[in-house]
Amino acid sequence: MDFIDYYKLLELDKSASQADIKKAYRKLARKYHPDLNPNNKEAQLRFQQINEANEVLSDPEKRKKYDQYGKDWQHADAYEEARKQQQASGGRTYTGGGFGNTGFGGGQGSYSYSGNFDEDTFSDFFEEMFGSRARAHGSGRGHHFKGQDFNAELQLKLSDVYTSHKQTLSVNGKNIRLTIPAGVENGQTIKIKEHGGPGVQGGPKGDLYITFNIINNTKFKREKEDLFSQVDLDLYTALLGGEITVDTFNGKVKLKVKPETQTGTKVKLKGKGFPKYKKENQFGDLIITYNVKMPDNLSTREKELFKELQKLRS
Repeated sequence: MDFIDYYKLLELDKSASQADIKKAYRKLARKYHPDLNPNNKEAQLRFQQINEANEVLSDPEKRKKYDQYGKDWQHADAYEEARKQQQASGGRTYTGGGFGNTGFGGGQGSYSYSGNFDEDTFSDFFEEMFGSRARAHGSGRGHHFKGQDFNAELQLKLSDVYTSHKQTLSVNGKNIRLTIPAGVENGQTIKIKEHGGPGVQGGPKGDLYITFNIINNTKFKREKEDLFSQVDLDLYTALLGGEITVDTFNGKVKLKVKPETQTGTKVKLKGKGFPKYKKENQFGDLIITYNVKMPDNLSTREKELFKELQKLRS
């Protein structure tokens, strides 16, 4: 297979930082993930190549060698080791003054080596770096690769995430029992370690990324840990003051209303908001906005009284 330019594959240039590489990898891995592209062989191949590129560029040592030698960097050590072994056994040896014909530059010459190369679906470069070809050259060391990361979406109601609770997810035919922390936000993604695909050649399992889709099934508006609601006041309570009962997320409370309360007046109930994520027994606030309601269907006597009040006010 042809050499793959890992920077081009991740849509980056060689000056990219580790943060840039991580961000690009996550974006493209989700775009081409097999779960989102079922039966799409091209997307599956692209996903595999993206993982391959990330495996190399996210490791500073591997990236350094990749930048220095390109696709042939692994040949240098492998060929030199093979040359020494063949010299010791009277076999064919390296001739010339460099690796010119193998792509390393620096002189003319050639090197012949016979070995059994296993083929794989990875690019030639990746196989030469980490796989059976390196072992065929006598390195004697296998390379371990992290398994594929899985992505899943979990839809919950806002009332569901007011308290911590357990959920069972089915991912790739396996049931996973996990605790959903109170206060998780809509669109938030959490990582469950080693619940992804199996590792390659004894490497660690991939991770499971769960994105939450929180449906608001309440009358409260949520902004992080704060809640907002609107409460109607009758004209007489707004003018004279009094006591009302209001709903909070977990029950009702009595609230005193000051005389001459205007529409749009806000009242903050501290600690009556939503739980703070992963902060036990800590809550945001509930902000109530009053809406003064005008009376309707006034009786004749009520109209007369309002006219009297109007005269007094003028």
